[in-house]
Amino acid sequence: MSRRRAADKREVIPDAKYGDTVLAKFINSVMEHGKKGVAERIVYGALEKISKKVSQDAVRVFHDAIENVKPTVEVRSRRVGGATYQVPVEVRPERRQALAFRWLVTNARGRNESTMVDRLSAELLDAASNRGGAVKKREDTHRMAEANRAFSHYRW
Repeated sequence: MSRRRAADKREVIPDAKYGDTVLAKFINSVMEHGKKGVAERIVYGALEKISKKVSQDAVRVFHDAIENVKPTVEVRSRRVGGATYQVPVEVRPERRQALAFRWLVTNARGRNESTMVDRLSAELLDAASNRGGAVKKREDTHRMAEANRAFSHYRW
């Protein structure tokens, strides 16, 4: 790791259709092998499908899903005197969002629907209504942090 200075945060260009920077970041996390056009088609297709299924705005459903998946605490390994403890720590806002994106995309890819558009729309709808694989992952993370609360004095 470089000792010089922290890297500058790059400005995220809002997505073309909705003008939303969070959605643009999500498209980048869906993207594989630099195929941004494919990722945009998948995400926009999923949002179209959501807007047909639900009466409210698809971008609003997307933001609700992200909020429901964001973790507030996680455990980090910490070595103290030969023993490794799982120490609960709070999650920074940028990491919180990145984890939510990662969990949503991973769980969408693991679903049984036929196309990625169907999988992603179903996972986003599930997350917006507080169920599904990504929400379960957040709850498991919180449960792990709660179970290891006794080691929170090892926080650094």
